[in-house]
Amino acid sequence: MNLFPAVDPIPLPAPVWMFKALHILTLALHFISVEMMLGGILVAVWLSFRGKLSGSAVHLNAASTMARRLPIVMTYVINLGVPPLLFAQVLYGRALYTSSILIGVYWIGVVFLLMACYWLLYQFAARIESGRTAWPLGLVSWLLAASIAKIYTTNMTLMLRPEVWNQMYSASGIGAHLPPHDATSMARWGFMITGGLTMAGLWMLYLAGRKNLSGDVRSFLSGNGGRIAVVMVIVQSFVAWKVFQAQPETVRQGLTSNPVYQIAAYVGFGIAALVFLVGIWSAFAKPTGKALGWIAGICGLVGMLAWTMFRDGIRDLTLAGKGLDVWNRQVETNWSVVGLFLFLFVAGLATVAWLVWVTRNAKPVSEKVA
Repeated sequence: MNLFPAVDPIPLPAPVWMFKALHILTLALHFISVEMMLGGILVAVWLSFRGKLSGSAVHLNAASTMARRLPIVMTYVINLGVPPLLFAQVLYGRALYTSSILIGVYWIGVVFLLMACYWLLYQFAARIESGRTAWPLGLVSWLLAASIAKIYTTNMTLMLRPEVWNQMYSASGIGAHLPPHDATSMARWGFMITGGLTMAGLWMLYLAGRKNLSGDVRSFLSGNGGRIAVVMVIVQSFVAWKVFQAQPETVRQGLTSNPVYQIAAYVGFGIAALVFLVGIWSAFAKPTGKALGWIAGICGLVGMLAWTMFRDGIRDLTLAGKGLDVWNRQVETNWSVVGLFLFLFVAGLATVAWLVWVTRNAKPVSEKVA
């Protein structure tokens, strides 16, 4: 018996491969911003705590450098999160809508957690800049952000488990119960959390190239960003292996026998090795040029694209084994509409890239706070 709701009789307006490509691209960009936020908050909290405890001006200035950018990162988290969610609803709506309803109380609660987290980020940055104790607010904001990540992980895992849906709905028709234990859920959440610190290290390498920062802060960001990246990329790689090992045997076989997912895994671990080497170099040499920022940015983007592709394989293979083949959909392509959509989509991405470029190249303003 097929456990999934009946497929929508309305055909897809574009090929499945197009929706898949757009979903993976936008989801990778969303994940980059999410990990920058999760890791960036933790690093800024630690630097703020150390700076207040020891009276170190370089720690406080480095904390302020990251904290004042976190609300901006949050805007990218939110706006880049919308497109992949919409594409996922088109492709996996029969599973995703069901799982979202089953944990509806928590799913709706994300909105309120997000608003509180956003507000706390502004307060955290303001307190650092004014010289007040800020790390407790930053820590609370991270706990809220990590909770949101856990809810998302729970939902994206629950959509792969139709065998528990009836049990959950019988327990709570209003979506107040969390799903039974799943062996993969904590590993997936852990991958995002550890990846956040890896991405924070790369972000620090990027910030080390900012000319409006003092030389000691730039050297501090470069050296410590390299150390964080070196340690956490090893931890994240181990957690990635644990995520793979937690999958059912049929899914593992599908991943290792499919050349697309094999290449994604090789690229992911290859980028991890490159991040390790760049981190070692930065930890000892403490370079502060723009080249380091470009290397860090390319590593973050390519690595995230690879792991997002691999994650997509886990989802497709798991759902296929339970009766939902994402490729088996009726398609009626309207190429004029598709063309207009792609034009606007590319224009939107170009606008975002232009905004990032303008921000990076704006007239430098001193960011010294202590």
